[in-house]
Amino acid sequence: MEALALAATTSMRTIDVLAPTHERKGYAGITSVHSSWPSMQIESIFVPFRWPWKGCSSPNSGSRSLVPIRSSTRPGIDSSSSNTTNHHVFAVELDPNSASQHQPASTRDQALKTNTFSIGLVFELGLEGSWDSSEVGSPVVKRFVGDNEERWYMWYHGRSKTPDSIGLAVSGDGVHWNRGTQNANSSKDVGCVMNPTNKWWAFDTKSIRPSQMVVISNQLHSAVYWLYYTGYSSEELYLPGAINLLVENPERVLYPKDQRNDQIFRSFPGLACSQDGRHWARMEGDHHSGAVLDVGTGNDWDSLFIAAPNVVVHSSDDLRMYYHSFDAINRRFAIGIARSRDGMRWIKLGKIVENRKQIGLFDELGIRNANVVRNHQGGNYLMAYECVAGDGRTSIGLAESPDGLKNWTKIQEEPILMPLEDDGWDSRGVGSPCLVQMNNKSDELRLYFVGIGNDGKTGIGMAVSEGNNLRKFRRWERFQA
Repeated sequence: MEALALAATTSMRTIDVLAPTHERKGYAGITSVHSSWPSMQIESIFVPFRWPWKGCSSPNSGSRSLVPIRSSTRPGIDSSSSNTTNHHVFAVELDPNSASQHQPASTRDQALKTNTFSIGLVFELGLEGSWDSSEVGSPVVKRFVGDNEERWYMWYHGRSKTPDSIGLAVSGDGVHWNRGTQNANSSKDVGCVMNPTNKWWAFDTKSIRPSQMVVISNQLHSAVYWLYYTGYSSEELYLPGAINLLVENPERVLYPKDQRNDQIFRSFPGLACSQDGRHWARMEGDHHSGAVLDVGTGNDWDSLFIAAPNVVVHSSDDLRMYYHSFDAINRRFAIGIARSRDGMRWIKLGKIVENRKQIGLFDELGIRNANVVRNHQGGNYLMAYECVAGDGRTSIGLAESPDGLKNWTKIQEEPILMPLEDDGWDSRGVGSPCLVQMNNKSDELRLYFVGIGNDGKTGIGMAVSEGNNLRKFRRWERFQA
């Protein structure tokens, strides 16, 4: 992908994303913890970007064909909810003449409605030979509402014989998805949209997984998508000492025969931008590898890796990043938080969620893969997260906070979603949650999640809350009349 030059009318510096410089050689990693906010004269994150960018064309150019659902003259930014309205958001129709092969919505719709084995399953592995035929996961789901229709986008990671890459599927209802078998070649296409970089100095050379999408709009141009993702390098780390859990990064289901149970690959959070959700240009952070946040040092709880950066916009100059790591001292996963004024430079605030270790509990070995949204009704924050039991089995819990910082309390002591019993498609574990607020009369929430079966196969499922009752989610079976 070509380098991206981004210039703003504020004092934000110009960023040359993928062009390596002589400063990389021998450059020491920076420390991400500071005593104060970064000194930056920026009044709002709604910066009027200048065009053209290298790697991203102008919304008025002919090289990108975009179909607007709704336009607004008011600038905005959104990630606190997966439901977006009143922004310069563009939903894109599928191009029937595209060179990329499309895989239609699942042909097992009737089975999904009646077969207990498949209850809740809305997205399976790709067809044989597809880029995502071996694994799917990390769903980032967005719902864009127009005057007479709605569009659903889902970015997710997939792989076949290649490393993890990021793909895009689209839907009209969030249940039946159109996907591509190969790379997405046009702005009306679906399929694989982003691969690991081949730059030797970068943090994301081994694999990449999406974490959160922030939609930015302004008065002059259309929407810009900011994708926060986890990038994995080839740097291998080993956790000393015996532990019953298979601690790994990234999490795997079908393991290579020669992979050790305590093998971990270093990972960092990254940022990429796009105008159509398909063609991405990486934005280079201050870390020498291009990451936007560094791991901790010494015995810091997040010194091994940083994964699943979930970014929520609290206000125009206050963004929060929720991420997880594995504390090698306490032997548990935990969630931390960092804050930023511009979405590029971050200050760590430390752990915010770390339950007490109690033998036999569903979260005995901690929590990870947090997804945070700001509640449209109450103004508080909700966090869905993956719980890891002592035997490695995973479930999904839910917590709330009045300010989204450190005052988090569980909705209930039990998980809100457990794996299916016996031989269900997700009987081995559920995780990687993604909340979508529907803003309908019943105030229900949708919960997208990854399920793992006893055969090691993965899929993406969906559950729905019983109105505003967040203590119980039921797996989707069919739309209610």
